Formats: sequence, C-alpha cells, structure tokens
Amino acid sequence: MEKINKQRKEYLNWDQYFMGVAKLSAMRSKDPSTQVGACIVGNDNRILSIGYNGTPNGYNDENFPWDREGEPLNTKYLYVCHAEMNAIVNYRGSRKDLENAKVYVDLFPCNECAKIIIQSGIKEVIYLSDKYAKQDSFIASKKLFDACGVKYRQIELNGTDINIQL
Repeated sequence: MEKINKQRKEYLNWDQYFMGVAKLSAMRSKDPSTQVGACIVGNDNRILSIGYNGTPNGYNDENFPWDREGEPLNTKYLYVCHAEMNAIVNYRGSRKDLENAKVYVDLFPCNECAKIIIQSGIKEVIYLSDKYAKQDSFIASKKLFDACGVKYRQIELNGTDINIQL
C-alpha cells in the first residue's frame, strides 16, 4: 500500500499536551499569586486525574486568607490544598492505576506533595518551574524522590505557546 503523508506536522507531543492540561487546570485556582495545575497520566498516555491548588471542600474561598505574608494562621499556607494532592485524592479509579503513573505539574512539588506522590505509587514527576529549588522543603522533595525511586525532570515547551486564552 502506498503511503500518503499528508498529516499535520506541527502538533503537540505528549509532554506538551499533558502540561497544557495541567496549565488549563491551574486556571481554576482562585489563588491570586500562584496558580498550579496537575495532570496524572497512566502508562498508556491516558489522563487519570487532574487537580489545581485551592481551598478544601466546604471552605468558602471568599473567606479564605489568600495572603502570602503575615501571621501563619492568617496566610494561605496552612490551609491550601496543592494541585498534586487534589489530583491524587480526586482520582475515582483503582489505586492500582496510579502505580507507575506520571504527574505533570507547573511547579516542582513541595515535600508534603512529594510524600503523597510517593505513597500513591506515581513514579515520575514532570514539571516546568523549580523556582523554590533552594528552599528546604523542595530540597527534601528531591531527597525523598531519589530515595524512593521517583524520577523527576524539568521540561521546556520548546517555544510552544500554551497560554490558554478563552
């Protein structure tokens, strides 16, 4: 059979596609300073779950302390659920499906999310930014991942504009 090569050449690769889904999920976040999305993908390149950073279920985000500075109880840090956590706890399938999966995230995971990722069985973290790399909780994340066999890699979108405008 003769091959007819008329398919489109400039399409998203899997990393670009799943990171785009994570970035789209981040747009649901009501955090005024940092919007993060996560997309969990199985070995067969099928999306298992998505999440974004936000308030716990039942917490009225209009009354949420979104501040980054001040007394700890009056800032977001003790209350917000991170995108990775939400993607894992939102998953409605079998826990076995998360084993050996990948998670795409805008921002390298903190140590708390690293522990949740490890416990869920996810084996690879693909991220865009590591802007907090020198902070202890992110150094701890890398130590945890290294000790537990979770790979991590930073990607560049190679000029692909995934700024989603609706």
